[in-house]
Amino acid sequence: MKYLLIFLVVLAIFVISVTLGAHNDQVVTFNYLLAQGEFRISTLLASLFAFGFLLGWAICGLFWLRVRVALANSQRKLKRLQHQLGQTEAAATASRTPAVKE
Repeated sequence: MKYLLIFLVVLAIFVISVTLGAHNDQVVTFNYLLAQGEFRISTLLASLFAFGFLLGWAICGLFWLRVRVALANSQRKLKRLQHQLGQTEAAATASRTPAVKE
């Protein structure tokens, strides 16, 4: 539910930016790294917002993936250590023999 609300807020911001930009048909020159182009402000706003949004999701996704991999490794180590501890305890209890005096 939380993600749906976040998606709706981002979608509303995108729609508002396109709506506001659609009323401004001014053409601007946009200089990017290798060249320059003539774009309408509405198109430029929408495309740059979408690019920034996708780039942000990609960066957050990489961090999330790194955390998930670290969690999986930690869980695997924990399971292995618990298994070793169980074997050690079983060996310790099996080697104990009661000493009976007669």
